[in-house]
Amino acid sequence: MKQVMMPAIGAVIVLTLLSAVFANRVSASKKQTRTNNGNSFAVLELFTSEGCSSCPPADALLARIQTEAGNKPIYVLAYHVDYWNRLGWKDVFSQPQYSKRQYQYSQQLPSQVYTPQLVVNGQTSCIGSDESAVTNAIGDALGNGTTASLGIKAQLQPGKANFTYEVTGNTGNNQLLIAVVQKHAVSKVERGENEGRTLSHVQVVRDLQAFKLRDGKQGAASIHLPDGFNTQDWELIGMIQDPETGVISAAARASL
Repeated sequence: MKQVMMPAIGAVIVLTLLSAVFANRVSASKKQTRTNNGNSFAVLELFTSEGCSSCPPADALLARIQTEAGNKPIYVLAYHVDYWNRLGWKDVFSQPQYSKRQYQYSQQLPSQVYTPQLVVNGQTSCIGSDESAVTNAIGDALGNGTTASLGIKAQLQPGKANFTYEVTGNTGNNQLLIAVVQKHAVSKVERGENEGRTLSHVQVVRDLQAFKLRDGKQGAASIHLPDGFNTQDWELIGMIQDPETGVISAAARASL
């Protein structure tokens, strides 16, 4: 790559201007976060498929984001859609309801239906393998606070989890969604566009259930858990979402 050397004086001026712009952005971001109680978060919903040759780079990018997120309020959810199944390989993680969820987003955003598509907080979307677009979307989400919050506590029972939840803020007619998430999975693809490849997945959504919020914004319910569920390899992620607009106003991991 050809490098262009900047004159020393020009470089100082440019760096000074960049520093001023960065400082202003940081200040504005902090001010906005304080105004909105600082409850910012980013829910990353990736619509993907083992039958799509463009999807593995998006899966890899989300895996890295998941690893680097640490304690940040970033929630990664990978939905394997089923409309690729007819093209030579049936994705064992795919479910019709995930395709339906993506089609619903296509009406709400609006957007086209494609893989890999990433939807952030139910409000924006981009190509899931476009690192620059994904990074910007996460930054925007974490820079915008919210007045709503969600807390979930769950107790494991044989084959199910009993949980309680508490919601604050103006949630209107929103729903509580609980995603049952398998943190890691590996699959060897024998046909289709990824024939012969061994694919690694993170944050695979194995079930997604909706619950009506009760009056008082506190309640209890239960959700079925798949065989093999354990606290090390699986987790439960909750979201407060407006079913009409698709906007997600709060999210949290369940305390197991």
